[in-house]
Formats: sequence, structure tokens, C-alpha cells
Amino acid sequence: MKRKATRILAMLLTALLVLSACGGNNNQPADNNNANTPGNTDNTNTTPTEPPAPSNGGEPIKDLVTWESSGTRELEEFFILHTERAADLNVLCNAYSPLLEIDNYGKLQPAVATKWGSEDGKTWTFELRDDVTWVDMEGNEKAKCTAQDWVTAMEWILNFEKNGANNTSMLVTMVEGAMDYYNYTKELAETNPGAAMALTTENNPEFDKVGVKAPDDYTLNYTCINNTPYFDTLCTSAALYPISQAEIDEKGVDGMVGMNNTQMWYNGPYTITEYIMNNEKILTRNPSYWDKDAYLFDTVTIVMIDEATKDDELFDTGEVDNTELSESTLNTIRSNPDDPDNDYLVETRFRKFSYQYQLNFAKNNPDGTPDTNWNTAVTSEAFRKALYYGVNLETTWARLNQVNPLNLENLCFTMQGLLYFEDGTDYTERVIEKLENIGPAGTGSPRRFNEELALQYKEQAMEELTAKGVTFPVQMDYYIKAGGGSALDGATVLKENFERTLGKDFINLNICEFVSSLQQEVVNPRLQSFTGNGWGADYGDVENFLDQIVYGDDNAYYANNYTNINDLTDPDTIALFEEFTRLEREAKNIFDDPDARYEKFAEAEAFLLNHALTIPSNYENAWQMTKINDYSKMHALYGCQTYTYKNWETSTEPYTAEAYAQFVENYNAN
Repeated sequence: MKRKATRILAMLLTALLVLSACGGNNNQPADNNNANTPGNTDNTNTTPTEPPAPSNGGEPIKDLVTWESSGTRELEEFFILHTERAADLNVLCNAYSPLLEIDNYGKLQPAVATKWGSEDGKTWTFELRDDVTWVDMEGNEKAKCTAQDWVTAMEWILNFEKNGANNTSMLVTMVEGAMDYYNYTKELAETNPGAAMALTTENNPEFDKVGVKAPDDYTLNYTCINNTPYFDTLCTSAALYPISQAEIDEKGVDGMVGMNNTQMWYNGPYTITEYIMNNEKILTRNPSYWDKDAYLFDTVTIVMIDEATKDDELFDTGEVDNTELSESTLNTIRSNPDDPDNDYLVETRFRKFSYQYQLNFAKNNPDGTPDTNWNTAVTSEAFRKALYYGVNLETTWARLNQVNPLNLENLCFTMQGLLYFEDGTDYTERVIEKLENIGPAGTGSPRRFNEELALQYKEQAMEELTAKGVTFPVQMDYYIKAGGGSALDGATVLKENFERTLGKDFINLNICEFVSSLQQEVVNPRLQSFTGNGWGADYGDVENFLDQIVYGDDNAYYANNYTNINDLTDPDTIALFEEFTRLEREAKNIFDDPDARYEKFAEAEAFLLNHALTIPSNYENAWQMTKINDYSKMHALYGCQTYTYKNWETSTEPYTAEAYAQFVENYNAN
């Protein structure tokens, strides 16, 4: 079903490109009777909508309790425009309201925008509701939410001195004048510190050139640089969320960036009424929320856990409503056919993230000096290819999905299922066709792992690098959160996977620890040799993946946070990233032929991978026991809304495997 839906999106994209003059609203029929329009937003229903009764004899859950992993998945920022971390956005998507939402099939739906469309794919108009309000944590009204709030948000995001480069990569490539304004504020910040901080949308001739306008309180216009038929998918991304100038005036610029849950304004379905870092957070239903027909939980409690088996224990005692089963728990259940929990084992849906091992090309030692040995080694293509072909990750995947580990095999940078060619071919399949030395599908073994080839590259790398003064084994520093037994087990398995084929004479994977925050303690000071990162698209185009690792771009998230490629000094490696960037930019500039655009992106992505400039690792899918119907959740392979606790079907009784099979059957039948 996911394949079919995305293929339809690709065909609609083609139609708009070729027949743009026919235009119209391609996502929302003009006669949709369920969509309110400005001046017609009479939602007088104040009684919370009741969710459907579960089919398994339980009752709908009123107060949901779920969990997240501390250290790597804790909320650290409360301003949605100032973060690109999934750990932040998975919570903040509940605090803010977007222009558009996705449903459980990934289809765009009205939210604050009741109608939207474009005649040519370049100029987009959104008509907004007039009953959306900003409130504080206690529910007191602070201001009306109007079209101007999206204009204000655009100025904030593009203002380098206010926002750095957070969430800019999409806007500067799509919106008319956005790159010029970003560059203007960046130069202003360098020549006249503080001047850009004081800028607003008022009396700002440079910002007036940006393609966003609010002709009245409830009409919003965007003008794109080119025909951009997927622009409305960006409405599900943090880059197109609103903020009120009145809130900025109240707090000041520094106050916005540093605010917490008690200080922020809300216009989404929940307020964050409690936040104890690395302990728990509580979301409470917002009584002023505009969508009175949605069924919401009274509260959502997110418990932070520091051990992979902890959620299993909490589910067993009824303290949380879902658990992703650890390797040990799943093995215990499955090894005993008489264990009643066997009846409740169900697979999670694949999440939108494609995980990679991102290599750090400018690593530091703990004392802040460059790690010359690693930095020299990683610029050797033979060294990288030894890692690329020499690591068999099947036992690592088995820790996530013991039953079907090969389901997690990832050969690409981009997520499977995001885009399709007109003939229905998955974009990632085309990338794989262009990859070198990839084994055939369906053999029951990892397709990239090639021991013979890896050892050839090992020999070549040792000869070349020894001549450059590199000492072996090369030390590879990999960081996990301190005190987590399961994290240590997983890192130990990963260490074995890296060292088994290549040998301890070639590399030594050091398992290092951080105390609280991977970002603050490890990534910012550049202590890691590599990190395991997952990227999920912000909108429905492959450029959003590849944009993150291009060379010489402030807005490339991975390039500036994890790989540090802009600080490379090796001319050969720089040349490789420059060529990848050239190919990627060529693809971005194809607007009139989707298949040609995707083909060029596939060429660029294959170039990145064939030179082992990043190492794909896995997809995200696991086994669980749950009281939540995953097929009722918002679900898309782009945007930040999947964790919005809205319209979820739940039961106070756990769902059986039989019930879940019925969910899948019903889902695929629609």
C-alpha cells in the first residue's frame, strides 16, 4: 500500500510538471465539505471526542504512558524552528500546529490551512482557519495565530544571527529570495554583530524580497524559485511551522532559543506541563486546540529509560503501554512455546529513517588536538572501502529484529519507499543497480559484505597509509551512553563485526562513553571516529537526504555536525565530495522531468557510496508488545508529525498478533 500511494504521488508530480498550466489544487478538492474556511470555523464542540471502542474487549486509553531512551533521544530544545533533531521534534510536533497534517496513509490533510494549491507549482496559496490561538503552558490565551506567524517564522529561520543554519537547507533551495536573505544576515552578523538580531519582518527591504507574504490575516502565499510540485509536503516539516512575533517580543531572541516548557507558547494539541530531563515529560491536552473532532489523550507521559530491557519490565508491570522488545526478552519468549506472550508478539512498522555510519573527517583527541592518525586514515579510499565491504552487520541487525534481521539491511543513503519512478521502480532500487560489488538479492546473506574484496582493500590501505606515517591498528572511537548494559552489549557486537574480518592488526574499535548528551559531549568537540545516524526526510523529495552531506554548504546538517568535511585538507577527498556535490546540484536543477531528476540523484548517491564516503547500516524495524494500533497513527516517510499523539486507536488490553494481522489487512484494503 505504501508503494502504491507513493507511486501515485510520483505520477501526480509528473502530471503537474508536464501540465502545470492545468494546475489547480492537487491535494485538496475545492468542494471538500470537511474543510473549514476562513470565517467558517465554528467548532462549538467543547466535549472531547471519544475514540472508537477497541475490538479486543479493552477500553480506549485515556492517559497514555510511553517511553524513550535517555541520552540519545532526550528533548533538549523547545523551539521547533531552532532544531533538526528527531529527539526534539518527536515531542514538539505535539506543541505546535502546522499548515497541513498527514493521515495514517501519509496523505496530506487540512490543518491550520483549510485549502491550498498551486496553478503552476511555483506560487502556492494557503487559506487558513481563524480560530487558532497561542496559549501558555497553563492554557491562558496569548495571541491569535494568523498568516503573519508563518512569515515571522520564515524571517527567523533565514536569519543567520538568530538561527544559525537550522532548518534552512529546504527553504534556501526552494523559496524565492531565501538564499539571498540568509547570506545578507550572515554577512551582517559578521560585519555588524547584533544588527541582524534586531531585524523583524517590518521595515525590512531585504526580507521583502523573500517569497512569503500574508496579504491578510488568513491568507498565506509562498513563491518558489522554480516549479516545485512537492512544496506542500514541506508543510509537515519544522521549516514551515509558525511562531508569533508577540512571543519573540516577550522573550527576546536569546529567550526564544533558551526557553523551556514553562515559558513557551503553544498552539498544538498538547502543552508540555512537566519536564524532568532524562526522567519524564508529561503532555496535557490543550483545551484551546482548534481540532475539536480529534480524539486526544488527556495526558501523555513519556518515561525516559537508560536500559533496553527497562521498557519490557515496565510493560510487564503495566506501567507503560508499549514496549519494543530487547534481544534477551524476545529470545526468552520465543524459546518457550508455552509462554503466553508469544500470542502478543507483533512487528513495528518501518520508520522513516535510513541509518548510516557517518565518518568524521576532522576528528579531535580529548585534549582538542587533531587526531592525525585517524584523519589521515579516513581520507584513504582503500581504508574506507575495507570498512565498507568488510563489516558484516547481520548480528547487529539481529539485536533489533531477531526474527527477520535481513529486513533491516540498508544499502543506500536514502530511505526506501520515499520516491518512485513513473514505472513504479523504487528510487533506492535504481541506486542499488548503480552500486559496485553488491551481491544479488534473496540469497539469505548481506549483499554488501565481501570478505575477499575487503581484505584486498585492507592490504592496499596498510601499504599506502604506512608510507604516510599512519600507525596500525587505527584506533576508531565509538561512543555509547555510560551505564547502559544493553548499549554496551550492542557496541561489543559492533566491535566484533568491525574487527572480525579486517583483523585487530588493522583497526581497533574503542568503546567510549559519554555521560548525558552525545551531541554536547562528543559530536560538538568532534571526539568520535564515526556515529550511527538516521535521517528521515523533511519533505517528499530525495534532495532532502543528499543535501545533508554536500560540500561547502552551511546548511548541510551532516556535513557540519558529524562528518566535518568542510575542514578537510586532503585534496583527493575534497575532490570526491566536490564531485558528489556537483552531481547532486545538477539533479536539483532538473524541474521538468521527474524521472530524469531521480536518475541524476541516483547517480550522485551511487557516487557517494561507491567511494565509501558514508556507510549505510540499517533500517528501523523491531518486535513489540503494545496497546497501540500503529496503523492508526499519522504515518509518512517525510516530515516530523509521526509522533503526534492524535487520533490513535488504543486499548487497555494488549493487542494480539491476530488482532494486528487484522489491522494490517484492513489498512491494505483501504
